[in-house]
Amino acid sequence: MDEKKAMLTVTINDKCYEYPKGTPLEDLARAFQAAYDHDIVLVKVNGIVKELHEVLEDAGVLQFMTTADPVGHRAYKRSGSMLFMAALRDVAGDAVSRVINHFSVGYGFYYSVAGVEVTDELVAKVEERMKALAAEGLPIRKTFIRTEQAIALFESLHQPDKADLFRTRLASRVHIYELNGYEDYYYGVMLHNTSFLKAFKLYHYRDGIVLQLPPIETPEAVTPLDVQEKLFDAQMDGEKQSDILGIPNIGALNQAVVGRDTRELILMAEAVQESRIAELAQSIIARGTVKFVMIAGPSSSGKTTFSQRLCIQLMSRGYKPHYIGLDNYFVNRADTPLLPNGQKDFESLRAIDVAGFNRDMAALLQGETVEMPYYDFIKGERVYRGDFLTLGDEDLLVIEGIHGLNEKMSESLPSESKYKVYISALTQLNVDDHNRIRSNDGRLIRRIIRDNRTRGHNASQTIAMWPAVRKGEENNIFPFEESADFIFNSALPYELAVLKQYVQPLLFGVPVEDPSYTEARRLLKFLDYFIGLPEVDVPTNSILREFIGGGCFHL
Repeated sequence: MDEKKAMLTVTINDKCYEYPKGTPLEDLARAFQAAYDHDIVLVKVNGIVKELHEVLEDAGVLQFMTTADPVGHRAYKRSGSMLFMAALRDVAGDAVSRVINHFSVGYGFYYSVAGVEVTDELVAKVEERMKALAAEGLPIRKTFIRTEQAIALFESLHQPDKADLFRTRLASRVHIYELNGYEDYYYGVMLHNTSFLKAFKLYHYRDGIVLQLPPIETPEAVTPLDVQEKLFDAQMDGEKQSDILGIPNIGALNQAVVGRDTRELILMAEAVQESRIAELAQSIIARGTVKFVMIAGPSSSGKTTFSQRLCIQLMSRGYKPHYIGLDNYFVNRADTPLLPNGQKDFESLRAIDVAGFNRDMAALLQGETVEMPYYDFIKGERVYRGDFLTLGDEDLLVIEGIHGLNEKMSESLPSESKYKVYISALTQLNVDDHNRIRSNDGRLIRRIIRDNRTRGHNASQTIAMWPAVRKGEENNIFPFEESADFIFNSALPYELAVLKQYVQPLLFGVPVEDPSYTEARRLLKFLDYFIGLPEVDVPTNSILREFIGGGCFHL
């Protein structure tokens, strides 16, 4: 039988269909589009994500992915970034010497542009050109070239960041995307046509440009730009620190691992972070009225290690800090509020005895002696073990928990007695100038390693629960981050090179039929960019030790 006419049986939405081998996936997406509320932009074939320009090659299970699915939404944002780059080239031409996609702002990205002055007029022209390119429905073509050709290509385009990235790749080929004559490399799958890019808006912000894209909840419409100024400044500071270390992207990090004293690199990065903790300690003391340091941040930010390192900095200045975990004020497990699905909601503020916490803290502030609670997680009850505390002139409480920045958590305490700290692992490293690394990925990798080491969870379990963790952060942590007096970035520029060795075996252990396989595969492909770095030179007080083990603190 002619191979082109061979019929393949596929399952779509639990129904079986037959299609000729070689059928364009775009045709299948078009045939089923009416059954979906949002645009189909990708197809998962037997667990592997495919772009719509590809064809059906194997029988099996097909799943359509829309712009409201996490993978499809990321592809939309990635493709929107390429549309912006192509439009900027058309408007400004060769005058643009460098464009850097720095980090997320709102639902989009913040770019700096070198070689031309960023003005309102320029931004308006680029946005209009983006609209025109989108309206034309132009293909985003994908081709493969040899790795050595890719290195030569990006050297000729004066993009050494990409050339350095490919110098340490073992893969023999590199995929290149092309849009209206603009060629670039993008990490991850893309949309196949600009007609799917229906919503975006550009803003002139500070010295750069923000490309605002739709949120996953409403992928057909952008929301007004709402920049969190303190977080923005913290991310810019983090990138400056990476520049000082000479490792703004993966290519530079890999070259450093190959050609530099990596022990020196690690110690320099740790010293930069320690200087920030020292700066924070000095800021707390300078207030003169602080008795409660309230610390909060999302999962896997390294809050516990950070809190203990802050305590040491305060002790070195003559103060007596006492670490308190808000988990010790959990209500008894039987009284924990429930989610709509009937599961216990341990991340709700109602899971904390807020009244009891405020009563104890107010008493301590008045000079009274208080017996501090301890939560027995085995019994699921709060117990008392004779741990009494009285606050003297040099005593401070360092209080850590997900609700630490929520004013309701400490509403009985005067504002001058509190100093609020937000901590998060805000990845400073980029893949290259045009491909950023999501901070959420760094935190997820940290958590996979720690959950396996301390709780016996496999990678699939951690990946499966991650969306619920993120939802809790969005409800209970992120709304309060701008209220912080100090934002601390716990990410280390070198850490993913170390974490690679720990997480790779765990990710390879996720089977193809597992719902977490697509995410595990994506993370493995991402980690393939890094040259591994041994953990032997990571200091025992490093925040990284909270995840890989071998630290000096009791966690």
